[in-house]
Amino acid sequence: MQRKSTVDRNTKETQISVSLNLDGSGDSKLNSGIGFLDHMLDQIARHGLFDLHVNAKGDLHIDAHHTVEDIGITLGQAFNQAIGDKKGITRYGYAYAPLDEAMSRVVVDISGRPGLVLHSDFKRAVVGEFDVDLIYEFFQGFVNHALITLHIDNIRGDNAHHQIETIFKAFARALRTAVKIDSRQADQLPSTKGAL
Repeated sequence: MQRKSTVDRNTKETQISVSLNLDGSGDSKLNSGIGFLDHMLDQIARHGLFDLHVNAKGDLHIDAHHTVEDIGITLGQAFNQAIGDKKGITRYGYAYAPLDEAMSRVVVDISGRPGLVLHSDFKRAVVGEFDVDLIYEFFQGFVNHALITLHIDNIRGDNAHHQIETIFKAFARALRTAVKIDSRQADQLPSTKGAL
């Protein structure tokens, strides 16, 4: 079973292409036009062991909002396609990730129901030129189109770069666990409802 997808999203604000392989090796090719976002997407690929290619052109002359949100949306669509019928998946995953003084916890449910809870008190409003408010927009776009429930808690941190990086690393690790095939239920959906 190949759990791969490629999704293109073209609007008046952005043109985005995302290719995703859930059973990859952590290979990434990233060109969002936003250096800090590429750094975070690389965390998803590397720590999730997903092959992730993102190419985006957006209206960055306005700001990064549309590009970041639309990459989240497109990545969510790619995830939803790649996960397929969900038979045999572990479904749930969680991870803690530290980076120096910062630590985050992320819990994932590949539930078929979009939901995001994000708790973080970022210590700065921007990292470089990146508006930290866009972290929420990225994950909201992702969960709405991946159809997953996602709980993110930055437990501690004094450096906003570290805080955000721990979130993305924990997200990748939690998602890696959730998509893993459990051989004991390879032909079954992990739900008493019989549907996800």
